Amino acid sequence: MELRAVAEHKQNGLSLVGFLFVIVIVAVLAVLGMKIVPTVVEFAAIKKAIGNAKANGSTPREIQDSFNKQRTTAYISSVSGNDLVITPTAGGFEISIAYEKKIPLIGPASLVIDYEVSTSKTPLSKPDQ
Repeated sequence: MELRAVAEHKQNGLSLVGFLFVIVIVAVLAVLGMKIVPTVVEFAAIKKAIGNAKANGSTPREIQDSFNKQRTTAYISSVSGNDLVITPTAGGFEISIAYEKKIPLIGPASLVIDYEVSTSKTPLSKPDQ
């Protein structure tokens, strides 16, 4: 009776098909991450460059020039100083920008990420579509 109980013990673990499925999912997520991370890093550089441009410029033209100088050193390719929305306020200028980054995936499929940043404390409003 004791031998029979040992022989009927069910095996636990991952089958080969299950293992391959997990590997494919991990690979897809890794490729997706490698395509998304550079856009997030660029967004962080844009956010920092906008803050520095606001601190270094006293006119809209100086702000744009300051941003463009930082653009070349921070590897920012999605936007330029001309894309900045510079709004005069009582305390100086508020700078904002909104752009989208399209990441091609496979064939006709692509991922579109909307980025927006502003030096003001209130979030940017979404335009009606």
